[in-house]
Amino acid sequence: MRIPKVPENLLKRRKKYQGLKENYKRSNQNLQRRRNGEKFNFKRPESFVRDSRQRHRDKVRLARLARKPASLLPVPTSPRLAFALRIRSANSCCLAVKKALQFLRLTRLFSGVFLKLSSGSLTLLRRVEPYITWGYPNLKSVRELILKRGRTMVKGRSTPLSDNSLVEEKLGKCGIICLEDVIHEVFSLGPHFKVSSLFLHPFMLPVARHSRRNRTRQALETGHCGDRGSAINELIRKLN
Repeated sequence: MRIPKVPENLLKRRKKYQGLKENYKRSNQNLQRRRNGEKFNFKRPESFVRDSRQRHRDKVRLARLARKPASLLPVPTSPRLAFALRIRSANSCCLAVKKALQFLRLTRLFSGVFLKLSSGSLTLLRRVEPYITWGYPNLKSVRELILKRGRTMVKGRSTPLSDNSLVEEKLGKCGIICLEDVIHEVFSLGPHFKVSSLFLHPFMLPVARHSRRNRTRQALETGHCGDRGSAINELIRKLN
């Protein structure tokens, strides 16, 4: 029986295809081993230098703020409603700044909370000023944030405020039974403002993916840090 002849180019193609299959199988096996095993996180020496300089700048800034005379730090005469939004990463900040961010519940990037602006809260805001921005929201901004991004913790899980029964269950003893009551209590700084603000989970504002990858684009979209007064409403409209 004669063996059928196979063209040389077809034999080369088969050999090349077999090699590609073996390489693909080998790469998949290596990837699976890396996923199952421990991940090795390599950090360049430049990152340690950058983090150390950032912590040093924070310590110097806090020391200067502590030495600054109280007369040069403007304090509001009456409590006002403020909205604080974290717009910068604080992975390499000093310990005092991290504790202030945790106290303000701004532990995640692009998270925001409502605050009653007083001398104590203003001190915390100045301590974390290079990483956040804040201002004075109007009624429309408060309503849009609570109705669109409002969430609360239910059995350890963040749940959207899609039903007034959640509000009545948690805040019914304070006379707050619906979302409109929460909006009124927060905006008017009512007697149960602290309970209402803690009831609301920190708002997570969405930001475009390209701005997260590009720091320059992110800075252009979010703007400068610190106090921006009533201009915070424009940022809320842009990100909400």
